[in-house]
Amino acid sequence: MGLFVRRGPTASGATAVQIVSKVRGRVRILEHLGSAHSDDEVTALTAVGWQKIEAMTGTQQTFDLGLEHDQLVVPVTADKKVTGSASRLLVDAIRASYQALGLGHQVDDEAFFQMVLARLVEPTSKVDSLRVLAELGVEVVHRNTFMNALKRAEQRDYRGRIAQACFDYSVATTGLSLLLYDVTTLYFEAEQEDDYRKVGYSKERRVDPQIVVGLLVDRAGFPLEIHSFEGNTAETHTILPVIQAFQERHQIADMVVVADAGMLSDDNLAAIDAANLRFIVGSRQTKAPKDLAKQFHYHPESDPADGTTVDTVTTRARFKPAKDQLASADEPVWDPTIADHARRYWRAVWRYSTKRAKRDLVTLGKQRDKALRVVEGQHNVKSARFVKTQGATRVFDQTTFDRAHQIAGWKGYVTNLTATTMDAPEVIASYHQLWHVEQSFRMSKTDLQARPMFHHTREAIEAHLTVVFTALAVARFMQTRTGVSLQRIITTLRPLREFTGRIGDHEITFPPDITPGAAHILDRLKLTT
Repeated sequence: MGLFVRRGPTASGATAVQIVSKVRGRVRILEHLGSAHSDDEVTALTAVGWQKIEAMTGTQQTFDLGLEHDQLVVPVTADKKVTGSASRLLVDAIRASYQALGLGHQVDDEAFFQMVLARLVEPTSKVDSLRVLAELGVEVVHRNTFMNALKRAEQRDYRGRIAQACFDYSVATTGLSLLLYDVTTLYFEAEQEDDYRKVGYSKERRVDPQIVVGLLVDRAGFPLEIHSFEGNTAETHTILPVIQAFQERHQIADMVVVADAGMLSDDNLAAIDAANLRFIVGSRQTKAPKDLAKQFHYHPESDPADGTTVDTVTTRARFKPAKDQLASADEPVWDPTIADHARRYWRAVWRYSTKRAKRDLVTLGKQRDKALRVVEGQHNVKSARFVKTQGATRVFDQTTFDRAHQIAGWKGYVTNLTATTMDAPEVIASYHQLWHVEQSFRMSKTDLQARPMFHHTREAIEAHLTVVFTALAVARFMQTRTGVSLQRIITTLRPLREFTGRIGDHEITFPPDITPGAAHILDRLKLTT
């Protein structure tokens, strides 16, 4: 049986639009949709008819909106109005990504999903999120259900469930051989500190109460674990709790953790090593003169070639380099099976970059000029680099300047991975993937707006971070699948609104015109329109 939309003239001069079936050449009218008195009404009723046929058959039909009589088409009366609109494509894209990650299976809570949706599209307060959802055309859950989602998130351990879904996704895609860790601070515009929100070190030099947030991601930047700490917690005191929580949650015994020099405390490295984990961290530049002593001693005059790499050892805290360090030009090879090595040293990899050297020398030149102005009394500051005090006189510290000039262009990395496990180029390449976690933090502050924080209790703040963590996972998934930034996805899909209208007694939906950019995004997310 074939179903069609037929239109034909009436005695009054209007155009009748009907749904008909055709069986063995015999046509039967199933529904009279209406009589149209204009081309617009004919087109609208025709669309209604095809939509009804799709609903009956479950098959998408090709609309025939031509205006010749005796064809198969649809309805209209004089009463026409738009009853609603929605950014359905954007909402469906985010919901499909949420489900593809297994988040819907782990957390079956529509209100929580709507919080994540609003956070992705337009970060704002929870109350104002209701406006965002309404503008998207989402049928918002009851206000009380929505506002209580934060309580449920904490009481039912949504973060743990979501972390499990993220873990499963990472294992199936990128893998967990290399994990990246970094920290950031989130501030509160509050007058008083409390036991959680405290004034602490801020890269932005703010004096507002803050919390410290640690984020662990895989090598592609996909989030795996998030934790918060009191605002006055040192960065070096955050990495172990996050790594240990990740280990305990997923029973992980073997992984490599990459972090920047801010995590480089001897106690941290020793504890990570004691847990049979491997690490790669940025070395402090102050270690370069001793670590590169052989390089500078045996090659004192030559400028290193770009990419020159030195694979050597660096002393642990409280230990000094060997007295016979310069006896041979050969660099020592770190071997943890040798008791003295395991106790005194870590492996260190240093690489020289001409581009970095040029940048460092420009900075050193500016610092030297400033130091000379201070020495000559032209610039009044309490302290400046390369200025030292001899009695009551300030003098230029030539020795320190020469040492800084010597190490310009060198960047170091400390690890407990042997050279047979990971060679020097791979150590460096692994460290350079830290930009993924830095980008994730930028997303959480800009695209996802973890700040400003509108919550006051620790429970509410932790729940808020769970929403941010979830939104970050969805955003990362969408960006990886499409190759397009979250911002571009939103600005491309949000304006494409689906309009719903009523013509007489019939409801009709008008889908948006899909742009090439939108088609690319939807195709990559495996969504059909």
